[in-house]
Amino acid sequence: PNPTHPIPIPNPQQLSLFSYMAPFVAAFITLSLTSLSMSSTIQSEFQSSGKAMIIDGKATAAAIQEELTAEVKMLSEQHDILPGLAVILVGARVDSATYVRMKKKTAAAIGLHSVDVDMEDTATEEEVLQEVERLNKDPKVHGILVQLPLPDHINEAKVLEAIAVEKDADGFSAYNIGNLCLRGGDPPLAVPCTPAGCIELLQRYDVEISGKDCVVLGRSNIVGMPVAALLQSCNGTVTVCHSRTKDIEKKVKQADIVIAAIGKPEFVKGAWLKAGAVVIDVGINSKPDVTRKRGYRLVGDVDYDECSLVASAITPVPGGVGPMTIAMLMKNTVNLARHSIGLPRMPLRNTMNRNLSHRDFISLNDADRAGEK
Repeated sequence: PNPTHPIPIPNPQQLSLFSYMAPFVAAFITLSLTSLSMSSTIQSEFQSSGKAMIIDGKATAAAIQEELTAEVKMLSEQHDILPGLAVILVGARVDSATYVRMKKKTAAAIGLHSVDVDMEDTATEEEVLQEVERLNKDPKVHGILVQLPLPDHINEAKVLEAIAVEKDADGFSAYNIGNLCLRGGDPPLAVPCTPAGCIELLQRYDVEISGKDCVVLGRSNIVGMPVAALLQSCNGTVTVCHSRTKDIEKKVKQADIVIAAIGKPEFVKGAWLKAGAVVIDVGINSKPDVTRKRGYRLVGDVDYDECSLVASAITPVPGGVGPMTIAMLMKNTVNLARHSIGLPRMPLRNTMNRNLSHRDFISLNDADRAGEK
């Protein structure tokens, strides 16, 4: 060593900082290698088979449910709190009743406290609002879901606005959407379920979003706009296409990631895609099919047969985004329960420690918070 430029000796504070940062640096290196490996796996499978890797929403949702089951057990044993979800169903629509039944089944499997409010389709707006207010005051209920659509004589916006922000299981309140869209500041207490499911799928399959061109087809408040905000928060470069967009095909052709939520069966064709693009198909539409017992089959907003020959990875319909929506509703409910006792929310995505399980990541966060007190 040069005696005129001696090697500096770290002081105790610097050593403490180095010790604190070491595991995060190691995790980041591991994450980078894991992401490269998964990305290489997707590309390798695409190149060898000529068909896209299937992004399995059903299996991913099952994994999330296992994580949430462990989380619910921990909250019950260590914090004496059982996350509770209340569902208000007005009327007897077959599709709504089916969705609610699926949600109840998942809630029971995870171990959530479940409250069912079934009302006749003749219920008045005031009666529905009274039920919402009752659930707002119930300390055992942490998330409230009003199944839509409501009967025509009930103002949906008014009913949804009546749900307390801290119990907004769908994540659609102006407060949550505002915090979702703002850079910095507090995160939303809950994230819209379907958009959250899309991001979870991309992250759990280690699809790189940062710096990528992302095209969202559809600008609804339920999917299009929230998922565009989430992609931007992941440092994606986002284009939102809608009914007034000119030359949609050209814009889709530029995309590394396509999220289709436009509500038109098999709208996106294989020729529209950039080779190797990743496709998340949110759509669910019925298409006549005389070979099926029901006389129809379910298809998405992309032409799966064509697009799977061009994309490197794609979600199927059914079995893609659908199961994730319910899983993310359960995750929102658990997060709202954590919030009610002052615990941090489980993140939608986890960059520095994504190689850790959600349970281990939350344990790390809780330990850090305890050390700060």
